[in-house]
Amino acid sequence: MIGPPGTGKSMLAQRLPGLLPPLSEDEALESAALQSLTGRFCPDDWGRRVFRAPHHTASAVALVGGGSDPRPGEISLAHHGVLFLDELPEWDRRVLEVLREPIESGRIHISRAARQATFPARFQFVAAMNPCPCGYLGHASGRCRCTPDQVARYRARISGPLLDRIDVQIEVPSLAADALPGLGRAPGAGETSAVVRERVANAVQRQRRRQAKANASLDVKEVERWCVPDVDGDALLKRAFARLALSARAYHRILKVARTIADLADSDAIAAAHVAEAIGYRRLDRLASATGAVTRSEP
Repeated sequence: MIGPPGTGKSMLAQRLPGLLPPLSEDEALESAALQSLTGRFCPDDWGRRVFRAPHHTASAVALVGGGSDPRPGEISLAHHGVLFLDELPEWDRRVLEVLREPIESGRIHISRAARQATFPARFQFVAAMNPCPCGYLGHASGRCRCTPDQVARYRARISGPLLDRIDVQIEVPSLAADALPGLGRAPGAGETSAVVRERVANAVQRQRRRQAKANASLDVKEVERWCVPDVDGDALLKRAFARLALSARAYHRILKVARTIADLADSDAIAAAHVAEAIGYRRLDRLASATGAVTRSEP
């Protein structure tokens, strides 16, 4: 999520666990077991999805785990839950790079001289950042005085390979006064969390009936089987692939996001509109292609 300070990025991240589908018995047991390894499990939390939000000064060991007697780090403690990193460009780049492998594989292997351990790490990764060093690029107040070079350097703190693994990149703009409850907007307007949660649960059930797993867990061959867009959607994706210089990973991730959008819309077919929405979520890819504002690093 990209937006100025105070627009609700952290609040949105904190609400996400309540919108995700309920944990199965096996998933709840795995999550509880990992929490127990660090003495943090509370019986009252049984069946709840974990929300982990480490500070940006955390080390790589704190994130992935370690020690002479290997213990799980934040990414494993967030197993079947949400890992939220606020102020993403402020994190040490070397620390962020350790996320690349577990995001792909869903596990982390820790090797020490005396012992080796493998911990599961299948989490929902959510991050937030300001659009520029001062935080007010594009704000209606016109407060930003950052130069294009400063903006480029700020965004380049996030490497291309890590960015390529983030499926949904959205802007969280500042709200006008009349959009806030009590200042022009009716209290309670919009969907409740219960309504959204039900829609998400129905979409997950649809995925499991079709392919016995969630869309996020599909491998390349399964994507080619279950995430085939219609003719217009395929043509649109091919144009985007060439124009945005997408990687093969991004191509397959867009297909999985489009499949999920179609499931949320209760659609069996992946239409061009679903593909277009999935492509639209690659915000930083589009900015990089159009303006060169984001500098990608080599893998």
